[in-house]
Amino acid sequence: MEQAPIEAESAFGFDGNWQDFAKIAFPNLLLTIVTLGIYRFWATTRERQYLWAHSRFVDERLEWTGTGKELFVGFVLVFILFILPLSLFSFVQQGLIARGYEVVAMVLTFVIFFGFFYLTGVARFRALRYRLSRTRWRGIRGGSNHQGFRYGLSYMWKTIVGYIPLGLLVPWSMTSLWNERMRKMSFGPHEFDAHADSSNVFARYLLFYLAPIIFFIGGIAAGAMGMIAGQSLGGDQGAGIGMVGAVVFLVLFFYLGLGLIAVAFFAKFYREVVGSTTWGNLNFSFEASTMDWVKLLIVDALLVVFTAGIGFIFLSYRHWKFFMVHLEANGEILLDELTQSTTTTAKHGEGLLDAFDIGAI
Repeated sequence: MEQAPIEAESAFGFDGNWQDFAKIAFPNLLLTIVTLGIYRFWATTRERQYLWAHSRFVDERLEWTGTGKELFVGFVLVFILFILPLSLFSFVQQGLIARGYEVVAMVLTFVIFFGFFYLTGVARFRALRYRLSRTRWRGIRGGSNHQGFRYGLSYMWKTIVGYIPLGLLVPWSMTSLWNERMRKMSFGPHEFDAHADSSNVFARYLLFYLAPIIFFIGGIAAGAMGMIAGQSLGGDQGAGIGMVGAVVFLVLFFYLGLGLIAVAFFAKFYREVVGSTTWGNLNFSFEASTMDWVKLLIVDALLVVFTAGIGFIFLSYRHWKFFMVHLEANGEILLDELTQSTTTTAKHGEGLLDAFDIGAI
């Protein structure tokens, strides 16, 4: 039986470069502007074709087989079936209020809110399902026989439960949803499995959770001490300087310190969920550290700011490269057992994903 051994340092690879990607990204940007945004579905397809073609898993490159037409049709269907009716609801709501049916209008508003909430979960599931179904490796594809409607319900109640006890169960909600989503996906003849444990990321989440309280109290204490010290040295003017220093400290913390702690939690979370995911005899891992994520985000921000927003077109390239470079796998693949997936192929693209503006690597 033919086997393909996996070496941790070379399981995944990416050999694209930003100069070649720019030859795709800039025309995509111009055509998207000229067509008032309609071309972006075809632009997304061209980008993915390049990124997938320059990505390697073991001994073969990936291939993207999706089309711009699929993404466009998916968006149009969602617009007609969901977005347009929901937009018209505002007129119905105003009419109900004008006629004195405020309670009915409020109930309908809650229904619409939970409808969006539910569809957000469905969108996340179907986007992954679609991307797996359009990804080829050695001629085989992925997908899922599930439509994502039950996952939408799970997304609702697990997210709500995660926030009910003052948000302390958010890590459980996040890991549980990852496990559920991945267990309903497959690639070729093998299903994915995932067993992420929220207890492994709870400590970092707790640090993020408690940090605002600790630093707020510390900021007040620092401000008071600054006022006292400043007043003793420079009277009322010195006290004012001390208070300004405390405010600056709090602002810097919320924009930098708290953000850094949030990145540290997400880096740990991603290592946990990817490391808990398996496919056949393969175990995956994601080796990006907190500082790797910080460098990625800082360069992203600088790229966008110092190019007056034009650099945004390179973010998909940077994020995909980051994903491929840090993704690892170990184990073995029994090539003789690889057969084509029998899952149902999704006919349309990521319409719900586009409608709710939900991104993913």
